Amino acid sequence: MKLENVVPMMTVTDLDETLDFYREMLGFECTNHMEGWAVAQKDGVEVMFRLPNDHVPFEKPVFTGSFYFRHDDVDALWLKLKDHARIVYPIETFDYGMREFAILDNNGYCLQFGQEVG
Repeated sequence: MKLENVVPMMTVTDLDETLDFYREMLGFECTNHMEGWAVAQKDGVEVMFRLPNDHVPFEKPVFTGSFYFRHDDVDALWLKLKDHARIVYPIETFDYGMREFAILDNNGYCLQFGQEVG
């Protein structure tokens, strides 16, 4: 038995607004959508979104971590997003060998984007 992938599922209050954000800001495409749930995909990376339901109490996003996306041209992505997104921290090269930045999506989830540097 082996794990094949991990796909985050984020609870949101407005699916259409969230899909618009991921489509317009990050270039994702909605690949599946039904009442209360949707999947967005880009370059083989999937993210799922769902509306609140009876299984888990929900008032607002409370995820305390971040979603970290590895990217092949983080500088170009930074230039595209920096004037249109809520910045958590600007692009920087860190001692641990990553060049990265972080933004908040329209729901307040922290999205980090990083690229290994040599």
